[in-house]
Amino acid sequence: MQQPANKPANPNFSSGPCSKRPGWSLEALSDAMLGRSHRAGPAKAKLKETIELHREILGIPADYKIGIVPASDTGAFEMALWSMLGARGVDVFAWESFSSGWLKDITGQLKLEGVNTYNAAYGALPDLSQADPANDCVFVWNGTTSGVCVPNGDWISSAREGLTFCDATSGVFAYDMPWDKLDVTTWSWQKVLGGEAAHGMIVLSPRAVERLESYKPDRPLPKIFRMTKGDKLIGGIFEGATINTPSMLAVEDCLDALKWVKSIGGLQGSIDRAKANYAEIKSWVEKTDWAAFLAEDESYTSITSVCLKITDEWFGGMSADDQLAFIKTMTKALDAEGVAYDIAGYRDAPAGLRIWCGATVEASDVAALMPWVEWAYETTKAQAQESAAA
Repeated sequence: MQQPANKPANPNFSSGPCSKRPGWSLEALSDAMLGRSHRAGPAKAKLKETIELHREILGIPADYKIGIVPASDTGAFEMALWSMLGARGVDVFAWESFSSGWLKDITGQLKLEGVNTYNAAYGALPDLSQADPANDCVFVWNGTTSGVCVPNGDWISSAREGLTFCDATSGVFAYDMPWDKLDVTTWSWQKVLGGEAAHGMIVLSPRAVERLESYKPDRPLPKIFRMTKGDKLIGGIFEGATINTPSMLAVEDCLDALKWVKSIGGLQGSIDRAKANYAEIKSWVEKTDWAAFLAEDESYTSITSVCLKITDEWFGGMSADDQLAFIKTMTKALDAEGVAYDIAGYRDAPAGLRIWCGATVEASDVAALMPWVEWAYETTKAQAQESAAA
């Protein structure tokens, strides 16, 4: 098969850190508060602006608390789990690597009792209707490693007694989040915003704040997990007074990304761009006889971390190790051509591809990529068959 004539203008399709916004350059960070204390007035104002722009763009209710915390989405979600779980039973929904990781932490590290586990294999979604309104509920909005997302928040009871804990890191800014159904929500800047890593966001509903102020877990909490002092919420965390020292360069980059989202129409503009990118892959899948979405149903197929599997009978007859080796060869060929970087499926997922389609990616680049994916597959397959015949 001949190589396609056109290449993507931007080959960055990694699922995290994700591509920077179109037109980004280091000049965008020239106003960063470098060499200043993050406690200084101008630097603290930058942190506060970052919080309030998130509130404005995402439509987060005025009575919800928004904080910038250490260690990316992982740090934010662990902070919530360790600080707040254990007050009542817990329902955990796991269907890919990160949601399975939260389950392991809850059962293996926190060692909580009364944990109900609802699992599904890669490509599937557990039965969300089993969520008990009396229990806390832990889940991811978008399974970054499987390309499976929850379709909506209708399954969450408005009259729930427990809290919902939602890891929304590759979903926020690409979906209109039902904040009235979410009590603890976390994400990081390096996904849909294309920002820099190491900083997490945490959003708490009034009910979550009440839990923090009334419940004392019987376990020690590291300093970076503590959100209360003297049975009261540490309000400064949610006003820009971070627990530890943030990177003001990363903060400036996040502000640049947020202002860009506003310039393209806010949340809806960001959602529309992700949908347009997903549509390019969907169109290609529909006319390709060897590829399909890893997600088993379109109703819960992710529009950001789009995961593909190879359905060719020849590929299915290979061992798991050989399948992984095939994908590695295929993606290395795309890398060598400067067409696509970092699109192999997640290491714990079935062998396949994962193409980031968040708002910072251009639909024209996705359209240009797909014929190259075809080329890489056919070329790698021919090489494998020739090797096997020899």
